[in-house]
Amino acid sequence: MKNLVTFGEIMLRLSAPDYLRFSQTQSFDSSYGGAEANLAISLANFGMPCSFVTRLPKNDIGKSALLELKQRDINIDHIIWGGERLGVYFLETGAVARPSKVIYDRAYSSMSQIQPGMIDWDKVFKDSDWFHWSGITPAISQSAAEVCLEALKVAKSKKLTISVDLNYRSKLWKYGKSALEVMPELVDFSDIILGHGEAAEKCLGIKINHLKMFLDDGDYNINAFLDVGNQIMNKFPHAKKIATSLRKPLSSSHHILAGAIYDGEKMSVAPAQKITHIVDRIGGGDAFMAGLIYGLRAYKDNQKSIDFAVAASCLKHTIRGDVNLVTVDEVESLVNNGTEIKVSR
Repeated sequence: MKNLVTFGEIMLRLSAPDYLRFSQTQSFDSSYGGAEANLAISLANFGMPCSFVTRLPKNDIGKSALLELKQRDINIDHIIWGGERLGVYFLETGAVARPSKVIYDRAYSSMSQIQPGMIDWDKVFKDSDWFHWSGITPAISQSAAEVCLEALKVAKSKKLTISVDLNYRSKLWKYGKSALEVMPELVDFSDIILGHGEAAEKCLGIKINHLKMFLDDGDYNINAFLDVGNQIMNKFPHAKKIATSLRKPLSSSHHILAGAIYDGEKMSVAPAQKITHIVDRIGGGDAFMAGLIYGLRAYKDNQKSIDFAVAASCLKHTIRGDVNLVTVDEVESLVNNGTEIKVSR
């Protein structure tokens, strides 16, 4: 299997421990994370070769982030150095009726100040057949959006499969342009588009009829996504598949998760899964996207791919930190056996 390339920002994550509020905690647990880095590590765990492209400050924190990627078997050959600081985000984990809270501290980060021409994309894409990006990267700065467009043009010219997770983050679009002004041009390059209703509305201008995503008995209302998928395909005729994860939070620690993928003719839906006693939901969407990509590359079957994606995301909710540290065997076991838990020995 050829190499997959993803491009984005890795950050230092500082988490308040034990469900404490920011105003209570005297210390923070540190780790590293970010949507594209999370995806690359997930796919590396699944045995797929991955390259992560970013810009890091040449200081001890930047080097520590690099070591985190290196120890997870990510190709770091195309990471460039420059700038003064690594982006940071703070996490307050919610409980019961109190939602989790994220505060970003990534202004003027090395990645936010990346400029066109800094990365040799012809070299990056050598021996690669897939490029993944997310809506977070063009949200952090005008120049990051320009570099993302630069990468997409080269990837398309080389006939790579291109996937995008719309990943709308209202707190990031602060440099004078809205997601709707930037994202459609970039998404037009993409073959596979992942995004729920709000992201499609904010990033692509898709009209959402706001049907209930889930029925009263917890089952997914298939018509809610079918309309979104058709609108996206009409607006972006080059797209081959539209996918979404479907989340119904019952509390901060109890969610229902499902997923769907649409190819313009057939909708494939993964059954809803109940996730109780959530350990950490951050990175769940990245785990879903990684699972979907793995499925599409390994199985080449929409139903198997969406089943794998939902199961991978479910397992991520059991792991502290941004990254989904599970194997293909563990995901396939959940797909095939459900939540029948036995000790592995």
